[in-house]
Amino acid sequence: MTRSTIWRILNTADIKPHRSVYWLNSHDPDFDAKAQDICKLYVQAPVLYQHGELVVCTDEKTGMQILQRKHPTILVEPGKPERREHEYIRHGARCLIASFVVPTGKVVWDLGVTRTSVDFAAHLAHVASQFPDQQRCHWILDNLNTHWSLDVCELLAKLNGLPFHKKDLRTGKQRRAFLTDPDHKHVFHFTPKHGSWLNQVELWFGTLARRFLKRGDFASAQEFVARLTAYLDDHNAHRAHPYRWTYTGQPLVRATPFSQTRRQQRFGRAWFSSRPQRFDRFLYPLRPYQRHPTDNCSGTCKMAI
Repeated sequence: MTRSTIWRILNTADIKPHRSVYWLNSHDPDFDAKAQDICKLYVQAPVLYQHGELVVCTDEKTGMQILQRKHPTILVEPGKPERREHEYIRHGARCLIASFVVPTGKVVWDLGVTRTSVDFAAHLAHVASQFPDQQRCHWILDNLNTHWSLDVCELLAKLNGLPFHKKDLRTGKQRRAFLTDPDHKHVFHFTPKHGSWLNQVELWFGTLARRFLKRGDFASAQEFVARLTAYLDDHNAHRAHPYRWTYTGQPLVRATPFSQTRRQQRFGRAWFSSRPQRFDRFLYPLRPYQRHPTDNCSGTCKMAI
């Protein structure tokens, strides 16, 4: 057999011992309850918005480097991709604190050099001032310590019209309990540990990285701020839209039998690609898995934008 034939056979194999990927699993004991609570808010966000309740996802985009290419970029040509010089001039970095409004898709942001608890509390105050008529606000955040600091607790006490007693909020557990009190006007919903992918603003950050940061060439920090501001204004004016969230909070693959996954139900095999495979029946006969009708609780749920 030729080398290419061996490669094709190994490429179609179900087990690839020469490959490995990093995997980060959430071991939060309350993962299911927290995930279902957040997903329920996403599904109900349009109705809640009509009744005066707002769902907002907040996080930071840190370490945005302001890079200037040392030599001009050669534009794309027929048969040739865009070519960029690997050397660059660094003009510092900026941190973007952004809040993604779930029912509308618009973004409220603050751009600065640091991301301290004071900066985060100032951003929350900025977002709250943009929606003064909302009767209630649900905030989706991860577990970063600046998200449940004393500065944030003091701000939330002011927004909720409650007295602020510093001595009652000495520990992180006390602060988180205060911020997540369902009886308050402004309620925090923390994602599970290692579950920040449940925060919809992370999807928007991915779009920002692909469309704005990936091929950025900025001559100065002032140019970076001006172009980023223009991009965000254009997003809110023409590109803002809510995400179609289909994940219901049920485990994606955990505790799901392989024979009941959506991929197995659709194709009958666990191929790594959808193109036709050679020698599949000869080398890998079909397994005796039974196909079952797809229901809402089994299978692989996907997030679509």
